[in-house]
Amino acid sequence: MRRFGIALAGLAAILAAEACATREASAGSDPTNASPIYGVMIPAGYRRWELVAPALEADPLNELRAVVGNSIAIEAYRAGTLPFPDGTVLVKLAWKRAQSPEFEPASVPGAATTVQVMVKDSKKYAATGGWGFGRFVDGKPVDEAQHQTCFACHEARVRGRDYVFTRLAP
Repeated sequence: MRRFGIALAGLAAILAAEACATREASAGSDPTNASPIYGVMIPAGYRRWELVAPALEADPLNELRAVVGNSIAIEAYRAGTLPFPDGTVLVKLAWKRAQSPEFEPASVPGAATTVQVMVKDSKKYAATGGWGFGRFVDGKPVDEAQHQTCFACHEARVRGRDYVFTRLAP
C-alpha cells in the first residue's frame, strides 16, 4: 500500500509539471497575448531558464524580483558580450514581498505582480535599441500606454549597457 502511495504521489508530480509546461507553452503561442507595439509574448519554458540575478525593489513597489535568461543571454553575460546578440531573451518575474511565516527576518515571494520580457532583434526593433518589450499581469499584456514607457526608461538609464539594467550575479 505504501508503494502505491509513493507511485501515486510521483504521478501527481509529473502531471502537475506537465500542466505547468502546457500553460507556459500556450501562453507563449497565443497571439492575443502579445504585447502592444512590440508583439512580444511570454516565452514557453522560461521558468526553467537560468537565473541572471535576484533583486529587491524598495517601496512603493516593495517587490522581490528575479531575472532569468535564455541560453543566448547567459552565454553573452558570461562572455561579457555587448551588445547582446539577437535572440537574447530576458524575463523578469516580480512578486510582492511577504514575511516568511517560518523565519521572521526573511522575506519571501508573496502575490505575483508582473512578468516582464525583453527580446533582442536588432532589425525588428531597430527604433528601440534592438529590443522589444512586454509587460504582463496575470499572463495578459498591459495596455499600450504602459508599453510606451519601456524603452524611454531603459534608454535614459542604461544606454551604455545595451539598455539592460540587470547584471549577472556573481
